[in-house]
Amino acid sequence: MVAEPTQSRIGASDRPAAGLVIDNVALVRGMRVIQPALSHVIAPGGMTLLTGPNGSGKSTLLRAIAGRLRPMAGTITCAAPILYIGHADGLATALSGRRNLVDWAGLNGLPVDVDVIEAALAALAAGPFADLPVRMLSRGQRRRLALARLALSPAQALWLLDEPAAGLDRAAEAGLDRLIAAHLDRGGMVMAATHTPLATGRTHAELALEAQP
Repeated sequence: MVAEPTQSRIGASDRPAAGLVIDNVALVRGMRVIQPALSHVIAPGGMTLLTGPNGSGKSTLLRAIAGRLRPMAGTITCAAPILYIGHADGLATALSGRRNLVDWAGLNGLPVDVDVIEAALAALAAGPFADLPVRMLSRGQRRRLALARLALSPAQALWLLDEPAAGLDRAAEAGLDRLIAAHLDRGGMVMAATHTPLATGRTHAELALEAQP
């Protein structure tokens, strides 16, 4: 029987902080098993970087933890709020970046406060283009707006990041690193698939996924 991953709504900040537990999880893509038995734990304040060749299941694992697909076997439990940012930025292109951020916060039960929104935009230096329609923005600018959501999440949340630095310049990468460091200091958790250094200088675990024959 396939176990349903346990997760909480992103705005459920009244729940106690809890770690992520992946227990003997099997992942499939189509009819092919890409990971037969994954187990891993992240405690509050911890970060894990996913490594492995393309096709080894890094993105699939992140989506399974986020509850966007079901593992073939095993359990995934996390009582903390979960924030997933994948390859797609998830922005409405007809709206401004600011409007996207405000709407996302409201949909997830987070405070929609002008100062909080401004601080989130400033964290990724996204303020100068925040009022333009998203369709007019570059790939890097869209990515910065998507990542600005991180600054709005509850302190104990689990961040699931799939190549978060893709399209960012060095200044934006530094802003992302500062967000991650501050989140870990508050007891938050991070799991990220990345081919570039992330939050350098911070202690992290590594979960290496091997391509299956």
